[in-house]
Amino acid sequence: MEKEKYLQDLKEIRNIMDRSSRFISLSGMSGVSAGIIALAGALYAHTYLFPEGRYLQFQAFPASSEVVYQVIGLALGMFILAIGGAVLLAGGKARKKQTKLWDKSSKRLLINLLIPLGTGGILCLIFLLRGYIGLVVPLSLITYGLALVNASKYSLDELRSLGMLEIGLGLAGMVFISYGLLFWTIGFGGLHIVYGLMMHYKYDA
Repeated sequence: MEKEKYLQDLKEIRNIMDRSSRFISLSGMSGVSAGIIALAGALYAHTYLFPEGRYLQFQAFPASSEVVYQVIGLALGMFILAIGGAVLLAGGKARKKQTKLWDKSSKRLLINLLIPLGTGGILCLIFLLRGYIGLVVPLSLITYGLALVNASKYSLDELRSLGMLEIGLGLAGMVFISYGLLFWTIGFGGLHIVYGLMMHYKYDA
């Protein structure tokens, strides 16, 4: 009995140390809000930027094309809204749990997220300015997935499986490149909402 109690104490200590090294203030609802923003962005792109299914044609738009700069503006707008929502919701969760939002674990999470995300973002921008919109769409999924996998060891375990699914969708988008916007909508929209709800009911409720 004394040995079992000793092992149980060690297990509890290990769990406490593991939680202290991970950023657990990430809100599941931030995933839902990001997914809704992505769905709205995809609808806007389908309706106004690529009417009549023009995104189904893999073609290179010239760098001076207005479409290219509209895509850049749309991407920046969605990124700012998604990050802003994530910070606000994470801050609310941290206050509720009486924990710090900005600590060593959140710094490690941010660094490991931004290195692949920033590198991929620059690469996407280069392709986009050269007009290869068809390549940018699946590449953004792959980059985002790699960033989630890289950062998952400093946050919730579900981020890793979400990242793997994003990578898979991105690779599929590279093969079936004419349906890139559809894969992008599923990855950034549908998966974010599904995983966000899962994490909300598991960790936030």
